[in-house]
Amino acid sequence: MDAKEKEKLRKKILERIAQAEKEIAHLEENTKPIAPENSIGRISRMDAINNKSVAEATLRSARRKISKLRIAITNIDKEGFGSCENCKRPIQVARLMFMPESTKCMRCAN
Repeated sequence: MDAKEKEKLRKKILERIAQAEKEIAHLEENTKPIAPENSIGRISRMDAINNKSVAEATLRSARRKISKLRIAITNIDKEGFGSCENCKRPIQVARLMFMPESTKCMRCAN
């Protein structure tokens, strides 16, 4: 990976981090407890609780992703960045652009 590709990847990672932070803020709002005194009806309340559970799962996933992106941004200038952690071959640049948090090449990821 050359310097131009690394800089492009760095920008992509920073964009994804900013996007994930916005998503996390929105999801945190959707995972607040549902007060029992809300008179939204039994079925609607069950639906709201279900939606809250889905939002919590999505929030956990978004937090894992942002953690991986932050690791990628700190490691981007280190020796071995962009190499597969299993086979040590270079990870395709297109894969890193699509999933900057990738630590495995396509072959090892499968």
